Order: sequence, then C-alpha cells, then structure tokens
Amino acid sequence: MTSNYTSNSQPVCTKAGWFPLFLKTTMTCLLSLCIALFIITACSSKEETDYIALDTVYEIGEEMSAGRLTTSILGANAFDQPVPGLPTNTDLLFFVGNSLFRQNWVSSPASTTARDGLGPTFNARACSACHNKDGRGLPLEQNQEFSAGFLMRISESGTNDFGGPKPVANYGTQLQDRGNLSIPFEAKVNITYEIIKGQFKDGETYELRKPIYTITREQFGSLQQVLTSPRVGQQVIGLGLIDALSKEDILANTDEFDSDGDGISGKANYVWNHTTNQSELGRFGWKSNQPTLRQQVADAFNGDMGLTTSIFPDKNCPSPQLDCLNAPNGGSPEVTDKSLNNLMIYASSLSVPIRRNYEDQNVLKGKKLFRDLKCNSCHTEVFTTSNNYDFNTLLENVTIRPFSDFLLHDMGSDLADNRPDFLATGNEWRTQPLWGIGMIKEVNRHTFLLHDGRARNIEEAILWHGGEAEASKNRYKNLTKKERQNLLAFINSL
Repeated sequence: MTSNYTSNSQPVCTKAGWFPLFLKTTMTCLLSLCIALFIITACSSKEETDYIALDTVYEIGEEMSAGRLTTSILGANAFDQPVPGLPTNTDLLFFVGNSLFRQNWVSSPASTTARDGLGPTFNARACSACHNKDGRGLPLEQNQEFSAGFLMRISESGTNDFGGPKPVANYGTQLQDRGNLSIPFEAKVNITYEIIKGQFKDGETYELRKPIYTITREQFGSLQQVLTSPRVGQQVIGLGLIDALSKEDILANTDEFDSDGDGISGKANYVWNHTTNQSELGRFGWKSNQPTLRQQVADAFNGDMGLTTSIFPDKNCPSPQLDCLNAPNGGSPEVTDKSLNNLMIYASSLSVPIRRNYEDQNVLKGKKLFRDLKCNSCHTEVFTTSNNYDFNTLLENVTIRPFSDFLLHDMGSDLADNRPDFLATGNEWRTQPLWGIGMIKEVNRHTFLLHDGRARNIEEAILWHGGEAEASKNRYKNLTKKERQNLLAFINSL
C-alpha cells in the first residue's frame, strides 16, 4: 500500500514501515495526553496550594498557650490551675497561697491574727473579690455604690519623688470607697453611660457605651478637678511567665518613634522598684506601672485592702485622715514576708488554659485575618521565657503565646484616661495579653473588657481601639460579617 499524499514524492507508509510509524504516532498521542493531564493537575494543584497558602492551617503546638506548662483543665475553674510539674513542696505552698488569695481579711483587733489588719479604708476584703476565680472583675454599673473588682485611681498634675503619679492631698492615689471601725470612706463613684452608634461597611449597625464617671460624697475636700483612671481587675493567669521574661526580649519590640514607619510605636515604661530602689522596666498593670510580680502583689495588698508589707510598710492613710492613722493595726507588717512569699508562689504558678477549637477552619481563617489586620503588631504571639528566673526555675525556657508585647501604645483619645503614670501618657496603655480571653465568660459569667469594663464583648473592645490601632480597627469594620465572625472565633479560641 502506498499513499497518494506524499512529500517530495516519498512514500510515508509501506508494508514494511507502517508499524514504526504507528508506534511513533501512538507515543506522540500519549505524550500529548500526559502533558494535558499535567496542565490540568497543575492548575488543580495551584488552586489547592493557593488555599493552603492562605495561612489557614494549624501550626504545631499553637494550642499550648503556656507551652509545656499549659493546663488542659477547662470549665469554671480553668484559671486557678497550677502549672504542671510543680515540686511537691512548692505544690503544697501553692494551695497555701490559694487560701490567702481567697480569704477575707478583717479589721484589727481580731481573734484570727493571721488575717486581721483590713483597712481601715479599702476597696476589697480579699484578692479574689477583684479577681473572682482568678479572673476578671466587674465594672461599675449605673445605680451601684461599688462593684467587685472596680476601683478609681486618682492623682494631681506632676509627679511624686519616684517619678510616678502625684498623690492627691488628703486622699493619696487610689480612692477608698469603703471603711470599717466607724471610719468614713473617702468618696463614692457614680457612673452613667452615653450610647455611641456606628455602622460596619456592610451596613450592620452597632452600639458602644461610653462611661461618664462622677465622684461624689467626698469626705476630705473636693475631688472634682483631680486626674482619674477607672480600673477593673484583670485575670491573673500566667503572671509568673510574664515575670520570667527577659528585659531584653520585651525591649526588642520597642519602637518609640516609629522608625520603621508602620504606625506602631511600642514604648517601655520605667517605674520605681521599692526593693532595689531604682527605676526598672514596668511589665504589670494596665499601664505597666509595676516592675515585678512581687511588688504588684504587695501594692494590691496596700492599695486595695489597706494591708502593709515589708515593701509598703506604711498605712494607706493620707493626712489628715487621723481616725484612719490611729486605728489599730494587724502587726508590722500585717502581711508577713512568709505570707507574701506563699502568695507569690501561688500567683506565679497559675497556668494558662489550653486553646479550644484551634483546628476549626473558621478559627484558622480568623487567625489569618488577625495577622492581615496587623493585630499582632501589638499582640505579639510568641515569647520564650528567660533561663534565669530564680524564683521558680520551672518557668525558665518556656515557649509561651501571650499575644502581648507588654509595651505601652497610644490607644487614642476615646480610651484615654488623661492621667500619666511614670512614662505612660494619658493616651497610653499596656497591650493586654489575650491568652484565656475566650474563657472569661465561662469562668466569670460575663464578657466585660478593657480597663474599665466598658466593652461588653470582644467586638466592642475592638471597636474602641484608636490611636496606633485605628487602622486595624477600620480594617475590621470593612470586613464582611462572616469574616468578622471568623476573627472573633479565633480570639475566643485563645
């Protein structure tokens, strides 16, 4: 057989040569098919790769907020669990400290000398009154005389001898709204709320409540012109791990003058250490105004309950409150070094609960949004504790995920208290750790957030952000409803 269709009159298929040509043609077709399949597969793979590249993937260990020291116990007692692995003796002292944390102090003299010395003016009778179940306190609400966990800081313009807030004449730096032994309280705080309405890009509306505070019933002179700062007690989980962070690692994230131009200018506060008698990096409190956990605990004893320690040995009784000064005390100091140390063991050994739903796709998508919105510019995800935390070596070299840089940031005029605190201006606040935030509702039966509890949930807290966080807040407002839900799901998983 010959072909009539030739090129250069050469036969293309003969009886002897048809099979090689068939084989060649078949191989060509197979090759083309393979190429086509490769292209199709490549396209499909690219789509899947793009999906994975969205960063919506589980990262090994991300659920372990306190690394190897994370507690897996959840529920109503999730915040009062010790870190795993406490030595037997330390474990026993942990529960002694827990008892001290929960006990109600009474006025002197009393038959129970181990817990007398309360007041004579004070805000709370126990540590747990402000930190119920080691969680968050409640904000002041309208028509309430006081609240479990709320207090009002006060000061005058200027600074004290250590560079901190200047005490108000006759009152000091913290308003005492309760008294015992027939000694009068200093004053009361009233609150009303102004409703602020807003709207997301998709048209959904929201409401924020702006608190307006009024000081009334002043007992020792007018307080109408003083600087004020309302505060709500924070959850106290993971404090030892924060105490164990190196100064260098915290300072590594400072950028006070925004040299990189990203709009974020983390700033360190330097405050007075009453044990070393020098200025040191602040890392605790709403304005990073305490340098160590021990001083934070001692200051709460003195300021909140009127109890003296070796760190703060003087009664919290500003002149001319003579009745307060002359009232009987519970010893010198009222909280012994042994008791203070036991409470330190307790406070430093509280663990952080494991995250929930961390592999849920909506949560993982929310994690990506958290990063896309630049929330992690201040809420730093990961630290590693130092290798020289002598108080409890168990807390050394632990990878933690606090979601905080522990630095000061300008949060805008809407959140400002206009009260300086050492180097912190009236607009600046410490970035709050987000670990455990999703457990507050179960532990404390509420979701009030921010320094004075004005935000009724996480979304409202986001919407109050301003200053350095203004751009991130606006990005959040531009998200779709589903995207907002995913972001909130992620934060609630922390």
